[in-house]
Amino acid sequence: MTGLNAPVVSELASKLDRKIQNVQVWMTGGLSPVALALAMTDWAWHVTGSPSTLTCLGLECGLGAVNAANAANAEASDDPRFSDPGWKLWPFVALERTHHLLEAWWDNATHLRGMEHHHQDVMHFLAHQWLGAASPSNVPWLNPAVLTATVKTQGQNLLQGMSLGMEDLQRIWGIQPQPQPSNYRPGVEVACTPGDVIHRNHLVELIQYTPQTHQVQREPIFIVPSWIMKYYILDLSPVNSMVKYLVAQGHTVFMVSWRNPDESDALLDMEDYLKLGVLNPLAVITERTGGVPIHTVGYCLGGTLLAIAAAALANPKNLHETHQIATLASMTLLAAQLDFRDPGDLGVFLDEAQVALLEDAMAETGYLSGQLMGSSFQLLKPRNFFWSELVGKYWLGAPVINDDLSAWNADVTRMPASMHSQYLHRFYLHNELAEGLFEVDGTPVSLEDIHLPIFALGTVKDHVTPWESAYKVMRLTRSDVTFVLTSGGHNAGVLSVPGTPFHSYQQLTTQADMHLDSPESWRQKAPTFEGSWWSEWHRWLVQHGSGTVLADQRAAADSLGPAPGHYVLVRYKD
Repeated sequence: MTGLNAPVVSELASKLDRKIQNVQVWMTGGLSPVALALAMTDWAWHVTGSPSTLTCLGLECGLGAVNAANAANAEASDDPRFSDPGWKLWPFVALERTHHLLEAWWDNATHLRGMEHHHQDVMHFLAHQWLGAASPSNVPWLNPAVLTATVKTQGQNLLQGMSLGMEDLQRIWGIQPQPQPSNYRPGVEVACTPGDVIHRNHLVELIQYTPQTHQVQREPIFIVPSWIMKYYILDLSPVNSMVKYLVAQGHTVFMVSWRNPDESDALLDMEDYLKLGVLNPLAVITERTGGVPIHTVGYCLGGTLLAIAAAALANPKNLHETHQIATLASMTLLAAQLDFRDPGDLGVFLDEAQVALLEDAMAETGYLSGQLMGSSFQLLKPRNFFWSELVGKYWLGAPVINDDLSAWNADVTRMPASMHSQYLHRFYLHNELAEGLFEVDGTPVSLEDIHLPIFALGTVKDHVTPWESAYKVMRLTRSDVTFVLTSGGHNAGVLSVPGTPFHSYQQLTTQADMHLDSPESWRQKAPTFEGSWWSEWHRWLVQHGSGTVLADQRAAADSLGPAPGHYVLVRYKD
């Protein structure tokens, strides 16, 4: 064949492979068919080779079914799918108990002796996905709440739900655009704490918020949010803004706003994110505040990146002479992972086959789309809440009411191909940071070099960063650590506005030479407090500061424009 040789054929074959993988990504919602098939095969071989296990599981299922069928009443369930009073009545109570029995049975059936641990997690995830879809609460003629609403409204709830379903299908098929909540616009209803963009590079805008008190704490606060979503998770509506709270308490607050990458950013990597997203802003803040030590804060992935920077700054040999050295006063980690050995539910999606599939998909575009990332996090959402929302929308005809947090959650971002590939390989697959193998400027950094006072937060219901994983900061650093475990999840637990009900937290400070407690023993020792942990954090920051200065000394100079800046406003059709 004229004009073709082995390298050309190989390149054409690689392109075809990437096309096929890209189709698979969109067909499976980002899940690798290879990873799923390996897990199912592992499970099937262990099930068929364990007749005694099958017998025990069968007996367990049969006895449970008899008990469920004989149920006359039931205690109130904390499962929102079965919160309607009708589920207490027979035969609905039997359906609910049978469903919970199946969930418990599959918990045992997917964790078989001899299976690879990762395959057990994958099968557990798949079983609960299937059980969530097959719940009797999703079947209109088996759900007492739907039956009652249908009789009461003469079927109007079903018609309204059908209309909402057709609108959603049209958006999925691209017939209608995805709606953007007009009542939660960055810079107007959310991300509206007054401030200025004082610095901009290719990857971030640095926002300095306007002081609201006559005097401010001498040490400024620098916040590094996660780059997976827009920064204003920490500056939502004025009644739900951490930034507004901190400024009102007399803190000078700086915040990174990440750029939403496009095709031209495909080669941006972890080193770019570290240097442009953390080290460069720290240098700018150092210059503007005259070298005052800085309280640093990292949320989720931002905390991982901040810890790398703190370890590098703790040992100047790690950095080239071109980097200005900033002095850090403390480090706060909000639901952040440093050790990825036990990554929680997110680990279900991460193995070599899964990462290879994502890499092929990113090779086609140069980035991981925000839509695909959003779909992955939807799969992590607790099944009971996920299906309760769908039942309310499609069977009860009640549209989902957006609030500031859900509007932020829909404002997704992309991730550059190189950075995301490195992140998955170096952290999730190889755990380089915790193992002391992650390199900055060619030199491995060690978290043991960090001797800063640390305030670390975990949340009880976190499916992204399990609190037990966040707790590992105790083992990895040689710092005094104030660890706080708060109610709520990965986002709601962090947004703990003082004065709002139903918030509580546990807190205990452990000295650097006393990091011996396991998470369970720490939880038994730590006292519980009612209210928001924000107030305690403010006191901790003041305690680790050196007094106040006049707010006039912190006025922003050379503003590039008002907050929230330009980067946060960039959205793409995907």
